[in-house]
Amino acid sequence: MVMAYRQRTLAGPVHFTGPGVHSGKQIHLTIRPAPPNTGIRFRRVDLPAKPYIRAHFSRVVDTSLATVIGENGCIVSTIEHVMACLAGLGIDNAVAELDDYETPIMDGSAGVFTKAIRGAGIVEQDAPRIYFVVKTPITLEKSDKSVCLYPAPNFTITCTIVFDHPAIKTQRLSIELTEEKFEQEISQARTFGFLQELEYLKFYGLGKGGSLENAVILDKNGIVNKGGLRYPDEFVRHKILDCIGDFSLLGMPILGHLVLYKSGHLFNHEFLKTFYNEKKAWETRSLLEFESDNRRLEEIAPSAAVNNNGQRSFMEPDNL
Repeated sequence: MVMAYRQRTLAGPVHFTGPGVHSGKQIHLTIRPAPPNTGIRFRRVDLPAKPYIRAHFSRVVDTSLATVIGENGCIVSTIEHVMACLAGLGIDNAVAELDDYETPIMDGSAGVFTKAIRGAGIVEQDAPRIYFVVKTPITLEKSDKSVCLYPAPNFTITCTIVFDHPAIKTQRLSIELTEEKFEQEISQARTFGFLQELEYLKFYGLGKGGSLENAVILDKNGIVNKGGLRYPDEFVRHKILDCIGDFSLLGMPILGHLVLYKSGHLFNHEFLKTFYNEKKAWETRSLLEFESDNRRLEEIAPSAAVNNNGQRSFMEPDNL
């Protein structure tokens, strides 16, 4: 996540064309700059009223196969890769216009979106960026899944996935998110699925646009794609990409350490609702206010605020 004092938007519009992963239709997507405090909004230009849908967890209507938002009778599906790109590049305000109900899947990652937006340029706006600052830990656990959010001076994600498949098994990655790390280490990680699941979806009229061109496909023996993987641990990196997209639906960036174990779109969404209801566990601050609060704390109690290495001390999860 870009640690910016001011809100940011694109310097100019960017255009994409590609199949929808479920409809198989060719979809046109244009992401345009937007004024301060707009947030991220999707617009269905194929409908008569050209309605807007706010990209916010309160508008999520389905998470079974992808993250779907809806408002006033219209939906936009599979928004997580676009949202991950915008959040990973620190874009606060944008309007994504599309001529169908789902975003184009492109190559199954956020890499194409990221490259185009970086090429168009990013500009700061005359408005402060406001952050969710985590004050005390927030935890959601169910069955064998968990999502925890701890206080931290930046946005860090630690993700663990476990699959009973020889090509995946258990993978874990921890990354302090910056614009450069997102572009280089996360944005190009592709979505993945199993051959039998893709065949099942296609049988029921879904997944019409899914192929080896836009997903890592696995059969019972290993990876079907001839080109193999882009990263040795591409699977957990894509889960982090999805997580960035899901958590961007809070509407503001987070200052905290997010720790996920076997979570997905549905459980991430459940955590967002838990987070929002735990209002004593966080506060909203500009970066200037956050830094000023930290300086005051260090002046009042320097021995408690600074560790033995001379770095600012925050509550962190154990055994990470």
